[in-house]
Amino acid sequence: MSSLINGFPHDGVVTINRVLLKPEYTVEDLEERVALLCENVKTYHSDTGFVGGFVCMNSGQVSNEGSTVGQVVQNPLKGKEALIVTFWKSFGEHEESHRSDTFQPLFARVLEVCENGNEEIAYQMLWSGKAYSSDEAAAAKEAKRAYQAA
Repeated sequence: MSSLINGFPHDGVVTINRVLLKPEYTVEDLEERVALLCENVKTYHSDTGFVGGFVCMNSGQVSNEGSTVGQVVQNPLKGKEALIVTFWKSFGEHEESHRSDTFQPLFARVLEVCENGNEEIAYQMLWSGKAYSSDEAAAAKEAKRAYQAA
């Protein structure tokens, strides 16, 4: 396995929160609250299991090349659905971070903007990787041509 997130162990845990914004809140409301929460996690848990993370917003675009559920033009959750993805050394360390006194008040502020409450699912990493460099991609293509028939 190639490391996509530096320092993320091969047996690490990925957690995913799916957030649906309440109609009366904006993306900026979510961004501000999540930024404060993420800064807290980086400050207090970088040395107790936190490895990294990211937050992404539904862009509304649907890949008709990668989807098998019809030819949709735009996802109806555009600008309303966000994913908060974090990487941890272990599930126990993740759970301990949520019990901290500094985390809970900031977490409550994020939940205020969530229409769907919160369900955070933990996943075991099976594979991660980054793109090949130009030279690596050329070598991989050549290896495919040379050995694919074998």
